[in-house]
Amino acid sequence: MLSAEQRQCWHDEGCLVLPGFKPAHEVAALRERALALVDAFEPKAHGPNGPNGPEPNEPPAVFSTRDRARLADAALIASATEVHCFFEEEAVDGDGRLLVDRRRAINKIGHALHDRDPVFERFSRDARLDGLVRELGVAAPQLWQSMLIFKQPRIGGEVTWHQDASFLATEPESVLGLWFALEEATVDNGCLWIEPGGHRGPLRERFVRDEQVNECESGVRLRMQPLDATPWPGAERARPLPVPAGTLVVLHGLLPHYSAPNRSAVSRMAYTLHVTDGRARYSPHNWLQRGPAMPVRGFE
Repeated sequence: MLSAEQRQCWHDEGCLVLPGFKPAHEVAALRERALALVDAFEPKAHGPNGPNGPEPNEPPAVFSTRDRARLADAALIASATEVHCFFEEEAVDGDGRLLVDRRRAINKIGHALHDRDPVFERFSRDARLDGLVRELGVAAPQLWQSMLIFKQPRIGGEVTWHQDASFLATEPESVLGLWFALEEATVDNGCLWIEPGGHRGPLRERFVRDEQVNECESGVRLRMQPLDATPWPGAERARPLPVPAGTLVVLHGLLPHYSAPNRSAVSRMAYTLHVTDGRARYSPHNWLQRGPAMPVRGFE
């Protein structure tokens, strides 16, 4: 599937850009299904506007990489095997009330779309993807998580520099990110930026789950564990990846990448899949875990 030039680019940069990988009708079907899921989403009532009168304030499920304290652990953990909507941090006020139309308020949907929704499953379980990741060295692909990222006009949140291996650690390291542009991605609306060759650097941090069981509290808590003090890339080492809809971007698990806020008038919808190699040991400390009721599967 890959040319010698593409294989060399993967080796040198830790990234592949494959325009036209998905046809327009599949891309359109995924966009339409995402909006239907948002329309059907029923967020919990918050504060004094609840159905039964005054209620205690419960923070809405907001997704933010700038302020991780705003991301509720329980909502994220529940999404590991379900389909949950997460709000943009600028879309809700302090009482959890929407400041914009619902279709413009959602940051992302995650994290089991590929297992729970038939439209997303058809898009995800593509034999060409199976062949591609095997060609890149993943001999026993396992699809752990999926996300539909809206990057909303005007309020689309920044996704700070990170490495996918921080969230889905294996030994040896094996995670690949598959990022599909469902709309044109430009510098103005928040396209991906990468550090070419940065996959040869260290893993800087790891997002881990801690089981809290003591006399005061019980449950699971999530935290970012520092591993290496190597700084994230500066502007001189970052390169944007503007791409048309239908493009597949493949990211090495150690490759630093980010996307800026979207302050433009157009959205930048994208869909991501994260795959690991079943031959590698999947860390029991990863935030995302699967049990016997919903085992992780490959592309079949």
